[in-house]
Amino acid sequence: MALFGRKSYRTLTELVVGCQQGQPRAQRAFYERYQGRMLGVCVRYARTVAEAEDIFQEAFLKVFAHIDELTKPESADSWVKSVVVRTAINYYHRTTRTQEHLTGYEAMSESPASDDHLHLLAGYDQEAILALLARLSDDYRLVINLYLIEGYTHAEIAALLMIPEATVRSRFSRARQWLLNYIDQHGLQRHEFLG
Repeated sequence: MALFGRKSYRTLTELVVGCQQGQPRAQRAFYERYQGRMLGVCVRYARTVAEAEDIFQEAFLKVFAHIDELTKPESADSWVKSVVVRTAINYYHRTTRTQEHLTGYEAMSESPASDDHLHLLAGYDQEAILALLARLSDDYRLVINLYLIEGYTHAEIAALLMIPEATVRSRFSRARQWLLNYIDQHGLQRHEFLG
């Protein structure tokens, strides 16, 4: 019974082509391929797991709506991640106030930046990092995620968020300092998080 036979997709290219042809099995396999990893990306940008799931679903609607535009199927991994990150940023723009308010983070005094900022969260397990990042306001969490985790430059973040680069640098510096202060005040040591 070929009609009910299970089609397997041996390569990413075959999977993408199947999705471009509208094959439901290919679409399901494609969705399942990215579900765990990309939901994890969404969690870093969202305030709650439910919000992360909404972002993920919205991103995949965009993925399937535009998969025909993917001309290099072998680059699907980076393309999907890019769609997910941009969807998270768009979600942030839609759900936050357009006018910035002074917060406790804004009021913090800035200390000189260290060259060690790329290693700020190194050594902590993923759950500990997510718990720390969840304590930040949306503005700061977004900048920290894009810079430290996704690897965007300050200029690229400014373009994505449609804010001045100086604002990105300021938010990054303040968020970084808040994280360092939080870790210092609570006596959290890297070995306490490793498990």
